[in-house]
Amino acid sequence: MFKSIAVGGPRSSSVVVVGQFKGKPPHSSSKMYDSDGSVAGAGKRPEATGELGCLAEAFPAGSSRGKKASRVIIVGLGEKKKLDADAMRTLGAAIVKRASQIKASSISIDLDGPIKEARLDVSAMACALGEGLGLANWHYDRLRGTASTIDRLGKLSVHGSSKAFDRGLERGLGLAESANVARDLSQTPPNIATTTYMASEARKIARQTGLKCTVFKGESLKKNGLTGLQIVGAASEHAPCMVRLEYTPSRGGKRSKPTVLVGKTIVYDTGGLSLKVNNGMKGMKRDKDGGCAVIGAMHAVATVIKPNHRVVALLMIAENSVSDEAYRPDDVITMGNGVTVEVTNTDAEGRLVLADGLYYACAKEDPGALINMATLTGGVVVALGSVFAGLWCDDDALRRRIEEAGEATGERVWRLPHDEKYRQMMKSPVADIVNSAPVREAHPIQGAAFLSYFVEEGIPWAHIDIAGVHEASSARGPFQPGPTGFGVRLMAELLG
Repeated sequence: MFKSIAVGGPRSSSVVVVGQFKGKPPHSSSKMYDSDGSVAGAGKRPEATGELGCLAEAFPAGSSRGKKASRVIIVGLGEKKKLDADAMRTLGAAIVKRASQIKASSISIDLDGPIKEARLDVSAMACALGEGLGLANWHYDRLRGTASTIDRLGKLSVHGSSKAFDRGLERGLGLAESANVARDLSQTPPNIATTTYMASEARKIARQTGLKCTVFKGESLKKNGLTGLQIVGAASEHAPCMVRLEYTPSRGGKRSKPTVLVGKTIVYDTGGLSLKVNNGMKGMKRDKDGGCAVIGAMHAVATVIKPNHRVVALLMIAENSVSDEAYRPDDVITMGNGVTVEVTNTDAEGRLVLADGLYYACAKEDPGALINMATLTGGVVVALGSVFAGLWCDDDALRRRIEEAGEATGERVWRLPHDEKYRQMMKSPVADIVNSAPVREAHPIQGAAFLSYFVEEGIPWAHIDIAGVHEASSARGPFQPGPTGFGVRLMAELLG
C-alpha cells in the first residue's frame, strides 16, 4: 500500500476512475475520457457488471474533449437506490487496492455525475470515499524484520472533478488518518505498548496537534481518588496512569462545558488472579482499544473537526497482571466517590478503571456530556455480534445524536436497557456493590449497571461497549483482519 494518500497533484491524471451502476453502461460522464470507444466497450465486457466494487478497465488512445487518460478504471456502483456512504467506503477500498496494484502515483476520480443522479450530497459521499481510501490503505509493518520483504510504495495523490468532491475527499482522508492512529496503537504488542508507552504516544500526538496533555501517576492518582486504577495496575512493573487530553477552540467556546470521553486502556489483560484460561489471553493487547479510539477521536477533533466547544479525554491506563501485589477476589475497595466494591472477579477490571474516569470527570470536569468507550464484556459480543456496539444511554438527546452519528459513519450502535433491577443485581452482601455479579445473566448490562454508580445524576452519560466491533476477523469493506479503530469516526461525527 501507499506511504500516504493526499488530495492534490496534477488536475489531469493518466489514471481516471468513472462509475457504472449495476446492469447499466458506464455513466455518461465517462464519455469525456472515451476518445476511441474503448471505455464504452469495456463497459460491455462480462466483468463489467456494475456490482458494487467490481472493476473493468479501458486504455483509450489519444484524448477526448481535452481529457487525456491512458487508463480508465470503471468501478461498479451497485444499484442506484442502494448507493450510500457505506457503499462509497467499499468503493474507496476497491480503488486504492487497484491503484496499489498498478503502482499509480496520481488518480482522478470522476463520480460527481452518478452521485448527483442518485440524489446524494457530493461532498458527503466523497468524504465516505476518502474514508474508504484511507482505511483500506492502513498497514502495520514497522515490526517486520530481515525475514520479510516489504514493497514500499510512495505517495498517492487523488482529486475529484469538483471543489465539493475534493473537500469531501480531504475530510474523509483526515478521518481515516485519525482512525489509523487508533489502529496503530491497537496493533502495537504489549512488550512495546506499556503504560508508559501509551502515555508517551498521547503526549506526542498532543504536541503534533496542539492538544493539552497531562499525565497523572503515582501519588497524583492517590490524591485524586483514582483507587480502581491503582489497584488494577498494582501487580504490574509498568505503573498505571491517567492521561488527560484537552482540546480548546481557538475562538469562542473556551468557557463551554466540555464533552468528556473516557477510554478503558488496559494495555494487557491476563485476567489477574482470576486468570484467563486456554487461549483466552491471545489478543488481549486489544483490551486498550477503548482508549485507542479516544486518542484517535481527539486527533480527529484537533486536526479535522475543530469544534467550537471544549473536548476532554481521560485515558485510564493500566496492565492487569499477576504478582504478589495483585488484588484478589474477596478484596473490598473504597472508590473515590465513597462507593465500596467487593471484588468477585479480577478479570472484571475494566469497569474499575472506567469507574475512576467517570468519577473524576463528574467531580473535576463539570461535563456537558460524558461518554465512555471500552472493550468491556464478552456478553455484548454474544448479544450483538460484530454488527453493532452496545449502547447504554438514558438521555434521549445524547442517545439520538450517537445513534445518528453511528448511521452516518457506519459505526453503528444498538441501545440496551438500564433499569434499577439491574443495579440491584450488583449489590454486595459485604460492601455496596460487587464488580461482577455471581450470575451470567444480563452480562453486558451488568457492566453498565456497575458504571452507573459512578456517574452523578443529571449528567448526560453514554456507555459504549465495543468488544464485538473493535476488531475484524476477516476482510470486509475497507477493513482487513485486525483492528478497526471503531469509535474514532463515530465520536468525530458526534462532536463535529
